[in-house]
Amino acid sequence: MTTATDAGQAVADAHRREWAFVLAATVRVAQDLDLAEECVQEAYAAALSAWEGDGIPGNPAAWLTTAAKRRAMDAIRRERTFRAKLPLLAEPEEVVDEFALDELDKPDEGQVMDPEDVIPDEWLRLIFTCCHPALAQEAQLALTLRLVCGLPTPDVAWALLVSEQTMAARITRAKKKISAARIPYRVPRPAELPDRLTAVLGVLHLLFAAGHTAPSGPTLMRTDLADRALHLARTLRDLMPDEPEVRGLLALLLVTDARRATRTGAGGRLLRLEEQDHSLWDRGALAEAHELIMAGLRGGRGGRYLLQASIASLYAEAPTYEETDWTQIVALYDRLLSLWPSPVVALNRTVPVSMARGPAAALAQVEALEQDGRLSRYQYLPAIKAELLQRLGRTDEAAAAYRQALELTGNEAEREYLAGRLTGQEAGPA
Repeated sequence: MTTATDAGQAVADAHRREWAFVLAATVRVAQDLDLAEECVQEAYAAALSAWEGDGIPGNPAAWLTTAAKRRAMDAIRRERTFRAKLPLLAEPEEVVDEFALDELDKPDEGQVMDPEDVIPDEWLRLIFTCCHPALAQEAQLALTLRLVCGLPTPDVAWALLVSEQTMAARITRAKKKISAARIPYRVPRPAELPDRLTAVLGVLHLLFAAGHTAPSGPTLMRTDLADRALHLARTLRDLMPDEPEVRGLLALLLVTDARRATRTGAGGRLLRLEEQDHSLWDRGALAEAHELIMAGLRGGRGGRYLLQASIASLYAEAPTYEETDWTQIVALYDRLLSLWPSPVVALNRTVPVSMARGPAAALAQVEALEQDGRLSRYQYLPAIKAELLQRLGRTDEAAAAYRQALELTGNEAEREYLAGRLTGQEAGPA
């Protein structure tokens, strides 16, 4: 017998794994993101009671897709009936024809869905749709992370360094613009891909970042998101093999993910880079990333992702943390800042600066970024500041900075790490 707990867990698992596939299939019927999202949410809600009573289906994605598509078709039929009865008040619009509705109404439960064959195409289809050039790039990123990737609005807000209220409004405006402009649900033609590529790469990068270090939750990583981003990056590389930044992004994700097994210790405790066992890093992923980086550098068209991959590769190649080529990393960060003047990049640069030029030099740069204000919600700024203050022996100030970082941090593994550092500061020298 299926319990309410079993059904709830199955629905949660299906939401994590299948949300984008179900949404993409429903959008094809609804031709409207708002309607599709509403129908998919209703399907997941219906699954809670249906699966408890009838048992968990063998193919949850097929069950959810059928339920969501039927709701979308019902809504279309209701709207068509309304227009037919009020021809003088509503101008007819293009709708899905009856034959298409009848075909789509055939049940999907018996279909076998191979994620390797189906989901990548569906994911990229919806990502490219949401990354339409008619939308501002911030809206493209927000809408895609929320709808396609299924990230909660607070996590999307964290990823884009804005408040949750601002993010919710941005997503609402983007959906309204898609509806008003009647942006079609289709994979762009080859000539249209370059106009959308920057945003698509940004989505995959942020999706991976949310998996590499989850903005919230009990564990440091969400490996399902990281795996998904890696798979999509490979699929995109196959689709656009001659694009240097596509190769650069894949290299960056590979070299970063190579450390996955060593980022936490016993009980999920966060391990800093200098604490990680280099011998356990994924050498196959590092070798693949190295080939992509070298090919990109030989081509002479390196962009921000290739430079970030080069930086991450230098960290990975160092025999020990202390033997890292800090000067070269700072030089690469300088090049990256010239291409992408992001405050996050500037903050990340302060870490190698502190090793190459000392903590005082890095602290001055962190304090300048603090005054700038754009990273006021970014917990890594006070966390890095605390580390620098600690190295300078300014323990009271370091403790205050650790407390500030704790207030901004939603990930429990990071919170435990910061709390431990704070306790050490408050205890004073042994």
